[in-house]
Amino acid sequence: MAETTKTFKPSLGLLDGTMIVAGSMIGSGIFIVSADITRTTGSAGWLIFVWAITGFMTLAAAMSYGELSAMYPKAGGQYVYLKEAYNPLTGFLYGWSFFSVIQTGTIAAVGVAFSKFAGYFFPALELTDENVFLQIGDLKIHWAQLVAILLIAFLTYVNTRGIKSGKWIQTIFTVTKLLSVFGLIVFGFLLGAQKGIWHQNWTDAWSMQKLTHAAGGGSSDILGSPILGLAVIGAIAAAMTGSIFSSDAWNNVTFIAGEMKNPKRNIGLSLFLGTLIVTVIYVCANLMYLTVLPLSGIAFAPQDRVAVAAANVIFGHIGTYVIAVMIMISTFGCNNGLILAGARVYYTMANDGLFFKKAGSLNKNAVPGWALWAQCVVAAILCLSGKYGDLLDMISFVAVFFYALTVLGIFILRKKAPDMERPYKAFGYPVLPAIYILLATVFCIALIIAKPVYAGWGLGIVLAGIPLYYIALSSHKRA
Repeated sequence: MAETTKTFKPSLGLLDGTMIVAGSMIGSGIFIVSADITRTTGSAGWLIFVWAITGFMTLAAAMSYGELSAMYPKAGGQYVYLKEAYNPLTGFLYGWSFFSVIQTGTIAAVGVAFSKFAGYFFPALELTDENVFLQIGDLKIHWAQLVAILLIAFLTYVNTRGIKSGKWIQTIFTVTKLLSVFGLIVFGFLLGAQKGIWHQNWTDAWSMQKLTHAAGGGSSDILGSPILGLAVIGAIAAAMTGSIFSSDAWNNVTFIAGEMKNPKRNIGLSLFLGTLIVTVIYVCANLMYLTVLPLSGIAFAPQDRVAVAAANVIFGHIGTYVIAVMIMISTFGCNNGLILAGARVYYTMANDGLFFKKAGSLNKNAVPGWALWAQCVVAAILCLSGKYGDLLDMISFVAVFFYALTVLGIFILRKKAPDMERPYKAFGYPVLPAIYILLATVFCIALIIAKPVYAGWGLGIVLAGIPLYYIALSSHKRA
């Protein structure tokens, strides 16, 4: 029988926490999703607005979570906050959604993104019918999916070896990708700026329209709609699924509170610094795209790879390979952070009797090894699904829904536990948290209207957790 330990080892400082926040946020999204945002909104102003409002929402939520992390500085993070603010069922529904789609779906999507861009160097990894590794009936398993699964399994293994192994991978890869993305932005402004492109892109920058093809004809003027308000809000919500997905996972540092030094201080600071760094980089990257590429070049970049199109202008043909390497580094580090942090939620749920019992134990390296492997298995299954676009929409809806509930929990806990120690209080309370809740609610409602199938599936996954909760509760009582 493997040797086990009963407690986490606090070994992560402020820099480590900040690298987990930033590293978990930056995957492949910033290099790709601006194409869909531009097609949906049709103008430079709205492109930047979508990224800016996403950044504002992320920062507002992160600074609100600072209060909760200081009140409950223990493993489990958001699951714990929801359980304390509402009830165990609400916490379980989050944990179930987290295990079934939010964290595991993100891990799968990021893993496949790594493989797809490795395809620039290894053509067998391109997702085409010629590169099928195994076919079972209608199910086709591509080499890219196999490599994504192997990557997830490798990073899972590394993280079962102890928090320090995962910490060093996270810090090294996050610093590398921050510097490389910053370098791309600087080179873009200095070397890639094309005369007249910036002015052309910002002419009539706030005329929202849905672009249908690169020639520019066939676009539909959204602002000309008789339901102006709903049309604009719906378009923004649909566009934001990409930017929300690209900015998600910032809360991962809250899951590892049991391994943070001085968690009451360092988690809140990590949340603020990490989300601020990424928000600035994301907005600057899109300003760079608008300097280097015409709007149609962003909207209709081949395979939506906007950064590749921009890098080809900046560096020539070699730019394709520069971006491919950057994305491989980025997604590798991103998945390490997601894998490292996610298992701590299942660990805490298991100790509450709401998850598989084995997930509630730590191995000899003081990490939840069984929970890490369980997460790996579900992520691997989702890698095989091939429904990455659908996952993006579902993840965005479910994640923002629970973010809003959690921020609302601050108001509830101020009433419910007024005398509880709060080393850090939510910045801008009550105005900033209230604005976040309003924006998140509008986003979720608008997404249900704009993409009812995927938002509906996301909501269905959450509600499916209700019977599972009572089954888990019953099993725990019998045990």
